[in-house]
Amino acid sequence: MWRVVSTMLCTDSFQSAVLRPLPQRQQSVGTGCLATPHAVQSILVVVPFFLQKGTSGGCAEQYLNLDGVTPVYEHEHPLVIGSPMLFSELIGGRRMPKAARNPAKNDMSSPYTVRWGILATGMIADLFVKDLILDPSTRNVADIKHEVKAVASSSSADRAKKFLEECKVPDGAAAYGSYEDLVKDKNVDIVYVATPHSHHYQNTMLCLEAGKHVLCEKAFTTNAAQARKLIETAKAKNLFLMEAVWTRFFPLSIQIRKFIEDGNLGAVHRVIADNSFGDNVEEKYGTTHRMINMDLAGGCLLDRKPLRSSIPLFLVDQPTNVPYKVGIYSLTWLFQTLYHTLPPPARKPPKVAAAITPYHATGADEMTSMILTFPSAPGPAPAGSPDGNNATHPAHGIALTNLRVATDPDGFNTCKPAIRIQGTNGEIQVDGPAFRPVTWRFIKAKGPGQKGTGGPEVEEHECDIPGHGMFWEADECGRCVRDGKTESEGMGWEESVVIMDVMDEVRAQGGVRYPSRIESLEYPLAL
Repeated sequence: MWRVVSTMLCTDSFQSAVLRPLPQRQQSVGTGCLATPHAVQSILVVVPFFLQKGTSGGCAEQYLNLDGVTPVYEHEHPLVIGSPMLFSELIGGRRMPKAARNPAKNDMSSPYTVRWGILATGMIADLFVKDLILDPSTRNVADIKHEVKAVASSSSADRAKKFLEECKVPDGAAAYGSYEDLVKDKNVDIVYVATPHSHHYQNTMLCLEAGKHVLCEKAFTTNAAQARKLIETAKAKNLFLMEAVWTRFFPLSIQIRKFIEDGNLGAVHRVIADNSFGDNVEEKYGTTHRMINMDLAGGCLLDRKPLRSSIPLFLVDQPTNVPYKVGIYSLTWLFQTLYHTLPPPARKPPKVAAAITPYHATGADEMTSMILTFPSAPGPAPAGSPDGNNATHPAHGIALTNLRVATDPDGFNTCKPAIRIQGTNGEIQVDGPAFRPVTWRFIKAKGPGQKGTGGPEVEEHECDIPGHGMFWEADECGRCVRDGKTESEGMGWEESVVIMDVMDEVRAQGGVRYPSRIESLEYPLAL
């Protein structure tokens, strides 16, 4: 008999490990989610049931292979596995490197400290920093902790100091009046780039050239060519770089991807995702607001919009305006369900058909609809396919975003799902908002002749977020930096580039062109 005696939130690379010998394949984890048989979320230390945590001695510790039965490794003492990569090596039967075999290396009593620099002091940076300084134990994390070492504002050092005060960052963080000074700070290991995406290429390149790891807000860049250049630079300098798609690291998202990967949805044929906000565009944005400003790559496809949001009161004193990218979240759901759930060799870029309605005052897109045809999708091909069991099947992804009408028109989620993931075994529905969902359900399909009989079969899932939710992507960055990785398996370089390629094609089909200086590969370039 086996039991899990210590847990942590994990990433995709070892979601497939399931402890079948456990009496009940369910375990409550500290994120507020219930890890069901379809979503085992945390496996860190596995020992015989009679070996209590912290005990050492003669009891051999056996780790299980994917079949849950075959022991593949033995060690005389409890062993802490501090990363998905190390766990993957272990269950694959390979001996671990010396650093990983040393319990002191990843001892949960001495978590790895991630030293952050914050580049920009806007609303999204405010939310990120407030999440960073939350106690990691509130989300059941003990192997990583975060420290804010420096903040920079492009306007003045006083603005950076005020930001630190408003976010209640512990004393000791430096405040700079330029981004150049920030990246020179030797106490900073990784920089969070929180500027408008029109400036991401220049700002991220500044950090990489200074030898800093980077978490860059989405959209990653203005175009795919810029994304490729940043990745090329990070690779050459052996630096970690990731696009900050925070939703990808939610326990809810991990559960849904695992549910699909396990085949529970059957063959997935269609995903519909909408992230739209109903505004009076002329009254709210006029002709100069950044949301519709072409000089800042404005529009609903790439840009962020301020949303009145009830943030938990332990994060802020009152509800505030929070910036959320609009169209990128619709695409995020298409890619994480139809693309990321496939093994990397099976992933193929989608074909794009798009329609854009420009805002009459500036030319920025105010309404964008995309149909993506993915050549390969999760699940078995239909019976009778020419290639038999080796056949793949296509799927359609429909991504919608709009400034004038809303996914949630009354603000009470009356319309329910913002995302519908449809397979041959049923449908997954994810209640909005698409950027920060906490509820999903599986509606089981009825067989031929059974529709309308016996009542509905619905599995409801709730995933609470103990904060705003940006800490999970920060934890992923910390583990990758700690383990010497240059990219995350949860949001890798190749996928970021493919998504940027899609957005480039959408803009091309809709005739949306940004000023050449913000699409340039030249660096440095004043914007």
